[in-house]
Amino acid sequence: MAADDKAIIEPFDKKGTWHEIFGNDHPIHLELGCGKGQFIATLAKKNPHINYIAIDLKDEVLVFVLRKINELGLTNVRLIPMFIERVDEVFAEGEIEKIYINFCNPWPKASHNKRRLTHPRFLTKYKGFIKPHTEVWFKTDDDELFEASLSYFEEEGFQETFRTFDLGASGFTENIQTEYEEKFSSFGVKIKFGIFSWKGDA
Repeated sequence: MAADDKAIIEPFDKKGTWHEIFGNDHPIHLELGCGKGQFIATLAKKNPHINYIAIDLKDEVLVFVLRKINELGLTNVRLIPMFIERVDEVFAEGEIEKIYINFCNPWPKASHNKRRLTHPRFLTKYKGFIKPHTEVWFKTDDDELFEASLSYFEEEGFQETFRTFDLGASGFTENIQTEYEEKFSSFGVKIKFGIFSWKGDA
């Protein structure tokens, strides 16, 4: 994977230079926790005018993603193997224009809630590198995580622009399913989904 320039093995010295890395000034969208890459590959193929960065911790998972994007001939995707905990060290102010969070770990124990990718601790990090009016698209199968996240986003100054407790029945036409989502939807699990727009600092 390290031999492919679409895999950014040392991302911490790239802060503020991502448009140069892509070689254009197209908007940059970020997926936090990309799994095997069905979502990001489908999205990037549909939107060649947008650059995508996908982060996941496991190299062995990102190898699948890299294979997918190469098979599709996609040049608008970069992959970063890293702890999402350090995401604010990788991007500069205003560098990201949309964030996708799909089926993150719900961390159900109260003592672990701060590890949730929608927790105010993480939302504060994101605000350091997103533009005002940037949207965060959040999907989960976990009821408690979704309910809690609604409060988290409101607390941190994000405006809710869309919410559904059953994405499959909502009529929302822009959804792209992840591998996980396909599996659990087939079992009748209802997927919760929301779009939250950061209003920007007052």
